[in-house]
Amino acid sequence: MSQDNLIKLECTECKRVTQYSHKNKKTNKERLELKKHCPFCKTHTIHKETK
Repeated sequence: MSQDNLIKLECTECKRVTQYSHKNKKTNKERLELKKHCPFCKTHTIHKETK
């Protein structure tokens, strides 16, 4: 797997990086927002892409 396409997803509730994902940066210019499970909050929350 390529490290170029790897992105970090940060929980909007607790502000911790809990998820990692891949994206095609050439076709998707805007930041990604996904609803994922946060093990610290113990709920499904919105995770936003960080730098």
